[in-house]
Amino acid sequence: MSGTSDYIPPKVWTWNKANGGQFANINRPIAGPTHEKELPIGRHPLQLYSLGTPNGQKVTIMLEELLALGHSGAEYDAWLIKIGEGDQFGSGFVAVNPNSKIPALMDRSGPKPIRVFESGAILTYLAEKFGAFLPTEPSERAECLSWLFWQMGSAPYLGGGFGHFYAYAPVKIEYAIDRFAMEVKRQLDVLDRRLAESEYVAGSQYTIADIAIWPWYGGLVKGWTYGAAEFLQVEDYKNVLRWADAIHSRPAVQRGRMVNRLSGEPSTQLHERHDASDFETRTQDKLAAAAE
Repeated sequence: MSGTSDYIPPKVWTWNKANGGQFANINRPIAGPTHEKELPIGRHPLQLYSLGTPNGQKVTIMLEELLALGHSGAEYDAWLIKIGEGDQFGSGFVAVNPNSKIPALMDRSGPKPIRVFESGAILTYLAEKFGAFLPTEPSERAECLSWLFWQMGSAPYLGGGFGHFYAYAPVKIEYAIDRFAMEVKRQLDVLDRRLAESEYVAGSQYTIADIAIWPWYGGLVKGWTYGAAEFLQVEDYKNVLRWADAIHSRPAVQRGRMVNRLSGEPSTQLHERHDASDFETRTQDKLAAAAE
């Protein structure tokens, strides 16, 4: 491959053209709202504003797992934020998450509403609030949080790095794809080696570390992400595949993966979730049938 390029960076970068690619219409170098739009508020204590991306799935899986354990206080309304249409730049959403990224959570169970943004922070907040999926013994807690933060630091190389240049960029750049494919395979090897010695990522128990990592890396080895399973030879990571299948078999995981989802079979898409019965009555296939 050639090591040369016609592009020479200017002394000062300026934003004078769209960057192209699938998300060009929402990318900009400034923060803050672009329009006034208040967020809806449902009847449950927890109000989630999200989309069924891997980061969004982390929180809906966590909430469904908490409900499966009998924590009724984890009942939630999940409102759809269409990031492709710029919903995350509405004034109400920016008030909950100044970073304009999904997911964002408002906890209205107490006298003063509490906002929580960034998926790892939301998982930790919910785990501590309900006393579940986060060990309390110091060494086990440290291991769990270490792997949680591993995911937070590693996944941008998988998503914004590899995923962008492999699947979404308007041109295929060999250097960029090679660079990030190498890093993603290194990460898969890290995870595979860990899962060779441990049933779950943080140890013998299922924790928020698994809930955070599975939508990204489980989805990758299951072939759901970027169409890159063959390219990355995911079949080599047998321990990750074993773990991915085990997590996927959990009913709460399957429900959580459906919430705020806009792709796949209509029966797997629950655009908004306001009641547990919605999984039976308000998936896209059921709504389409009722409209006929």
